[in-house]
Amino acid sequence: MIAEQNTVASSTPWQAFNQRMLVREFAALRRRMEGDRDRDEDAYGISGSDAASENPAETSAIDRLSAIFNLTLFERELLLLAAGVEMDSDLADRCAQLTGRSGVSAQRGLVTFSLAMSTLSEPHWSALSASAPLRRYRLLTLEPDRGLTSAGLHIDERVLNYLAGVNRLDTRLDEMLFAKAPPEWLDEDHFQLASKLLLDFDLDLDYEEDGVARPVLHLCGDDALGQESVASMLAHRNGRNLFILRHEDTPASSAELEQFIHLWMRERLLLPAFLLLQWGHESPSPQARQLAERVPGALMIASRESIRLHRAVESHVVNKPSPAAQQRLWLDAMRAAAMRAAAMRAAAFRSAVLETGALQAAAPVESTPVAPEFLGEVAEQFRLSAETIVSIAASAASARVEPGENSSQLKERIWSACRVHSRPRLEGLAEQIVPVSTWDDLVLPDAQKLVLRQIAAQSRNRMTVYENWGFSARGRRGLGLSALFAGPSGTGKTLAAEVLAHELHLDLYRIDLSAVVSKYIGETEKNLRQVFDAAECGGCLLLFDEADALFGKRAEVKDSHDRYANIEVGYLLQRMESFQGLAVLTTNLKSSLDKSFQRRLRFTVDFPFPDMAQRQQIWERVFPAQTPTHELDATRLATLNMTGGNIHNIALNAAFLAADARQPVGMNHILQAAQLEAIKTERPIAEMEVRRWV
Repeated sequence: MIAEQNTVASSTPWQAFNQRMLVREFAALRRRMEGDRDRDEDAYGISGSDAASENPAETSAIDRLSAIFNLTLFERELLLLAAGVEMDSDLADRCAQLTGRSGVSAQRGLVTFSLAMSTLSEPHWSALSASAPLRRYRLLTLEPDRGLTSAGLHIDERVLNYLAGVNRLDTRLDEMLFAKAPPEWLDEDHFQLASKLLLDFDLDLDYEEDGVARPVLHLCGDDALGQESVASMLAHRNGRNLFILRHEDTPASSAELEQFIHLWMRERLLLPAFLLLQWGHESPSPQARQLAERVPGALMIASRESIRLHRAVESHVVNKPSPAAQQRLWLDAMRAAAMRAAAMRAAAFRSAVLETGALQAAAPVESTPVAPEFLGEVAEQFRLSAETIVSIAASAASARVEPGENSSQLKERIWSACRVHSRPRLEGLAEQIVPVSTWDDLVLPDAQKLVLRQIAAQSRNRMTVYENWGFSARGRRGLGLSALFAGPSGTGKTLAAEVLAHELHLDLYRIDLSAVVSKYIGETEKNLRQVFDAAECGGCLLLFDEADALFGKRAEVKDSHDRYANIEVGYLLQRMESFQGLAVLTTNLKSSLDKSFQRRLRFTVDFPFPDMAQRQQIWERVFPAQTPTHELDATRLATLNMTGGNIHNIALNAAFLAADARQPVGMNHILQAAQLEAIKTERPIAEMEVRRWV
């Protein structure tokens, strides 16, 4: 039924039928205007038997519209008359003659209420009252600054198109509303919720009883796409379209808001359709709240947080699928996408054989299968909606497979696509670091390296332990993977985070504490929420550098600022425990951190000041292979008592000194750079540290 009503003007059987009905309706109105009532077959312009003989299974647009808005016979004929003067020149000329304005071209075909009252069937004054359908739903508009009986009546263009057989969304709403197609895939829990709501929630489009607005169906949680899919299933199973108004597209001015409400009142019945207000992570603006309170009929709202309105709200949680559910979706989506891609490649191969001959056609390459274990790792690392999973699977399966491509290359393609889809928006709060360092770049004692490798191993095997072995069934609290890196500045804490991100193929974000911490009460907590909410899709490592500035010892409550500072720490602890990504905190002063905070971290890694053997390893690896060097002695350089960060700075400055002198890097350049670093760090170099360097 929807497909028929939403068809544009074309040569379909229903279009031809509707056109014939309009022609007969206009002909009947012309006869009425000419006073020839004897030839009126009935009040609708054609006899019931004639209509049945045309197409008994179809209903004309004017009859549908009359039923939708419960128009009286007089209102129906008045609407047809207003349409007729736009579509039928003879009817327009006759109206001009009757109103005495045939000589005025601008007023040709003017319809007035007095003309309608004197010529149409069963006239009544209430037809043009503000609460009657013609004006309430803006089917007709009155010319301003004229009396009710003498003002010109004009049919709205949207309504005129509907009568002509074109049922499309009003162009004034096109830029604000987004049409949502029926979902092809749904998470099992989301499908069960939608099925339950179809039975339990009243989504009828009838008028509000006694002026009381219908309850709002609120879908809250972190899966915006899942919420839209649930709403779409509800709409299309009820024979309706779904249109989404995003928070940023909410009309800003009162006049725009008023127009939207009136236009939507009509659209929801003409299309017919449901409206979903998608607020996402945003706090609803006053205009968005006003719209939610006033919009008529069935209304759905999607948002992350719970909402409160003056009208009744029924809330249901729609979060992103669990890792186990995502793994099932990945397996099903990859199989379906592979079958479609194989069918398309086979069809292309057959076509090539027919066109060029079998000897010249290349045989289709079969898709490379993806191991379920890898998909489990993807499901545990990323938090994706069902729609996103299906989209990535289809793209991966349809991509051209080069001869000899193995499963690891396909895995890399899927993983990279997941990273792109999950990449958080942390502008102003974090700096993205491209991880390029590897384990070979990290110089640490074996015990610390072992802990770092354990962090990487736990990140890779979370699906096995949490889902397959049942730990997540007890709740996800405490399953967040977090670590504290403690040690003096320059000992490799940030480098270790970069190595982990590179090893696990994650995006690395260093949180800008100066942007997160605020002196205003509640602002720090708000910024922390923004960081974790943006990063919860996975695929990233959050690095809170110098975390003691933010996560220090909780203070005794002496005033309201202390109380709010403790609330911020408590909020951080809660988010750290439930965060499904990897969070690393670094501190130069481990003793400044609250002990209860340290207990909630999975790992603690102490980064010691490097001894002479470790400094020698750092010097041996600090210069890239392409850098020209001359008689560098790593053993002598290791006597300089500095951290790896300082050594890196010295090496870089020495390279610039050598480049400026057009020489390879030598011990003399490193000595000059070390003296510059000592001035910067306000740490004088002892004579014995640089003895025999030059």
